Amino acid sequence: MVNVVRRNARAILIDGDDLVLIKRTKPGREPYWVTVGGGVDPEDPSVEDALRREVFEELGGNAVDPVQVYVLTEPKDDGIVVQHFFLCRLHGMDLSRRTGAEFGRPERGGYEVVRVPFTREGIRGIDLMPPELADYLAANAEGLLSLFNTRVTRS
Repeated sequence: MVNVVRRNARAILIDGDDLVLIKRTKPGREPYWVTVGGGVDPEDPSVEDALRREVFEELGGNAVDPVQVYVLTEPKDDGIVVQHFFLCRLHGMDLSRRTGAEFGRPERGGYEVVRVPFTREGIRGIDLMPPELADYLAANAEGLLSLFNTRVTRS
């Protein structure tokens, strides 16, 4: 049996034709970009609920109609970390409503919200982490956007 030591819920968050990301800056390291999201807490009823909570904490916004499109597993300690990536649209954003604990800890570095064109070129133009996700998104950006044209969205 596989021991899952951590689960993460992460948003491939689309606003118009852009991918909304967090640009991370840390002393002594080149900037890199990550998707909005974080750990699934024990009190989260589901991974999808954790995703919605994380989008609110990090952006003061809402993830609309998420659908899981990618899963990444990585070894850690005596088990694995499972990252669940959901394609969703951003509904509203108010950074003054951010509540994530990381924003009050300067030693963790900067968390700048940025928009990148959700195209192969846009994704390849940044250092998106993890690299496996960057490869997946660059190869499938157009197909993923087409999902929004075939789904009925809910608020």
